[in-house]
Amino acid sequence: MLITREVDYAVRVLRVLSDGNIASVREICDKEDISMSIAYKITRKMEKAGIIKSYRGTNGGYALRKSLDHVTLYDVIEVVDKELLITECLRHSYDCSRNQEADPCKVHMEFLRLQKLLTDEIKSKPLSMIF
Repeated sequence: MLITREVDYAVRVLRVLSDGNIASVREICDKEDISMSIAYKITRKMEKAGIIKSYRGTNGGYALRKSLDHVTLYDVIEVVDKELLITECLRHSYDCSRNQEADPCKVHMEFLRLQKLLTDEIKSKPLSMIF
């Protein structure tokens, strides 16, 4: 399991925007030490998901569209990476010879339990409580 650098950078982008102001990509990159190419990639994903909005023009940039009271780390992971799994065998498309319907794998069941705990915890705290 790995929270990717892209998720970390997405959280940093939101941290810059948490003051409620419009910030250009350059300002975001300077404040959070993020490369411009990754920042553009992340902001496009978060804008498409409705978390941030863009403003065009000379004073343009990005601002929050959604209150950080309603955005969790889970939401960011879902937008940037689609999912966070503690092991590959939890992926729906994964075919494991040791985990069959007639003979369920006890290790897989434990991974499922731990995955649920992790997911519930990541969903439990809005980013406004972290920043």
